[in-house]
Order: sequence, then C-alpha cells, then structure tokens
Amino acid sequence: MAVQLVMYQEEHRQVLELCERLCQDAQARVVFLIDKNGQLIASAGDTSRFDSTSLASLVAGEIAAAGGLARLVGEKEFSTLFHEGVRDHIHISIVESRVILVVIFDSRSSLGLVRLRVRKRSEELGLIFQELTERSRKRPSPLAEITDEDIDNLFSI
Repeated sequence: MAVQLVMYQEEHRQVLELCERLCQDAQARVVFLIDKNGQLIASAGDTSRFDSTSLASLVAGEIAAAGGLARLVGEKEFSTLFHEGVRDHIHISIVESRVILVVIFDSRSSLGLVRLRVRKRSEELGLIFQELTERSRKRPSPLAEITDEDIDNLFSI
C-alpha cells in the first residue's frame, strides 16, 4: 500500500516555485503538477484557458492506460509521454513514481529545451516528494485519528 502524503504549506510553496521556474525556463505556456489520482497539486503559467480539473483527470487516466501498455510489453512504466499538435504540444512525465508533470508549450519553445528543463526540475521535485514520503512514514496523517463517529457528530444537526 502506498504511503498517504500530507503536503504542508512550505512544501506546496516550494513545489509551486519549481513549477513557475520550469514554465519560465522551458518557455512553456503552462505547467501542471498532478497526483496519480487526478488531483491538481500545482500549476504555473497561463492556466485560464484550461479546465484544469478535466485536464488533471484525463492525464491521470492516460498515465494509467500507458502503464497498462508498458506492462504488456514488459516495462514497469513509460515515464515520459509526448503529444505533438499543430499549435500546442504536451510533454508528460512521471516524477518519483508519484506525481505527473505536464508541460504545455508551443513554437516559442522546443521539445529538446522542454526535456532538458523537465529533467532538472524533476530532480528537484523528486527530492521534495522523497522527503514528504519519509516524513509521512514516520508520522501518521493528521486525519488518521478522525473516526466515523467524529464525522457523524460534525454533520449532525
């Protein structure tokens, strides 16, 4: 069973800063960081034209499907996916087998630049998620002590 991670404000700030730097350094339009359940963790860039909830769900589904394909051909997973469009391109990569990094870019950038910048920022993001995993293993979730009775009492009138 995977360790349930709890991200505090300081880690979220660090993750957000790394996403913002990646967006600038890769000359990308937008960067999303998504967990494998399809929940948006952070974003940077011009996110206004995207339905981030739908995008996060679809990307997580795509990673799950690609995982099935990988197993069929004897791989553990495909850690990087790329979609080339007429205007926009999408680079998707898995960080620390936990989260999905999505970079959407256009002709102002190149696949080579995006791959180079993603590699650097993925290492930094990986360190943050390794620390979160270690801390979560040592300390139970703050929600672990909440019982069904507590929830019932909270919502009863």
